[in-house]
Amino acid sequence: MGGKQRLNWVENLTIYHAQEHKERLLAALDAGSGLELDLSQVGEIDTAGLQLLILAKQEAARKEKSMAIVAHSPAVRETLDFCNLTAFFGDPVVITAREQS
Repeated sequence: MGGKQRLNWVENLTIYHAQEHKERLLAALDAGSGLELDLSQVGEIDTAGLQLLILAKQEAARKEKSMAIVAHSPAVRETLDFCNLTAFFGDPVVITAREQS
């Protein structure tokens, strides 16, 4: 088994491609000792995308692997905050200086 897998996600996390996103997430989780998700380029996330992230987090725990979101787009941050799930994922959320202005 390899080291941690890192996925730089550039597509929207929406229902329109949920099945292929699910397969991609689970394959990356299976391929290594853990998974790091860079979601900084995600422009849109809906409840299907949120469910995929929850599934990946739960599958990682079940397989005793780590899963971390290492970068959040504004859309991802807003959705996690709105659904009160930031603590569930437990990852640091960084707001860049560019976003603060």
